[in-house]
Amino acid sequence: MAADLTRIAANIGAMQNINNLSDISKRIAEHQMRLATGKRINTPGEDPAGYLLAKGLEARGRGLSVALDNVGNAQNILDVAESGYSNIMDLLQTAKEKATQAADGSLGTTQRNAIHDQIEALVTEIDEIVSATTFNGRGLIDGTFSAVDFQTGELESETMAVTLQNVDSAVLNVVLASDQSTANAINLQTQASANDAIGVLSVAIDGLADRMKDVGEYKVRLQSKEAALTNSIVNTEGVRSRIEDADFAKEQMEVMKLQVLQQTSLTSLTQANSAPQLVLSMFR
Repeated sequence: MAADLTRIAANIGAMQNINNLSDISKRIAEHQMRLATGKRINTPGEDPAGYLLAKGLEARGRGLSVALDNVGNAQNILDVAESGYSNIMDLLQTAKEKATQAADGSLGTTQRNAIHDQIEALVTEIDEIVSATTFNGRGLIDGTFSAVDFQTGELESETMAVTLQNVDSAVLNVVLASDQSTANAINLQTQASANDAIGVLSVAIDGLADRMKDVGEYKVRLQSKEAALTNSIVNTEGVRSRIEDADFAKEQMEVMKLQVLQQTSLTSLTQANSAPQLVLSMFR
């Protein structure tokens, strides 16, 4: 605008260049912020819709991560319970072996009494294992761990109820007595009672195996939930990253481009500021 050069009270060209320089500087600062934080969206004002989506995905991802931790805790609890069950199973198997030994006709009363004492110690150990099998101070296989809900997802309804059965000596029906006067009690003092004990212990073993099967089914379900949660976390994070995270190559390219424009704007501003001096030539 050649005519404007004679109006020096308002340097329109310089004002336009200042506005352009200010805009470029703001854009450079924005891209540098993205490079510093690693995020394309740092405030809601940059992309309101994208910010809303990203925060929703972030909340879902964090909820899924906690649910995955919960599944891990549930697996740990079942591992402890399974270990207790397995130890008791070993004791029952040993007790059955002893009962089978006591049922042999070659043994006398002294030998059978010794075997009876061994089985009595095994039964006592069963109850001690039941008492000692705990998690965070809570009994697992004493009948108190019933219908416990584990939060296995981010939604309120995504729970898994777990019940661990009691396996003490009374429940397994492996109570011992010094004579046969106690109903259903194991007594190894005679060959006939030793034969009966074999049947009682076999039933106890089958009952315990059924309870261990339930634990195995719980663990299979948890493994499935663990795999599903892991995949969901990866997929959710991938979508959130695409929306919210910065593309460093693109951001750096934009900064370099804007820095060039910043230099040219400064040069243009210098030239615009010197243009009104041409008016002085009119007075020479």
